[in-house]
Amino acid sequence: MEFEIGMLVESRAGHDSGSLYIVTGRDNAYVYLCDGRIRTKDRPKRKKPMHVAKKGPVPELIRQKRAEGKPVSDEDIKRVIKIWRSENV
Repeated sequence: MEFEIGMLVESRAGHDSGSLYIVTGRDNAYVYLCDGRIRTKDRPKRKKPMHVAKKGPVPELIRQKRAEGKPVSDEDIKRVIKIWRSENV
């Protein structure tokens, strides 16, 4: 599976299953996830790609910030997750 930085994903395994995250990084074996609250950009959650599921494309707010070269803050991540939950629950 290919995960794009900024993509919205859901944890499928572990004690945090069902939690929503934003992908903030990746390497050969892991993706790095943040939720803006417990898992901030400074302390991302490391998970294997098979343990997460894609929930949607990169949200517009994050896409705009990355295009402008501005950093995405923890508040932006929290806002995106909150908006997605309100629209899809």
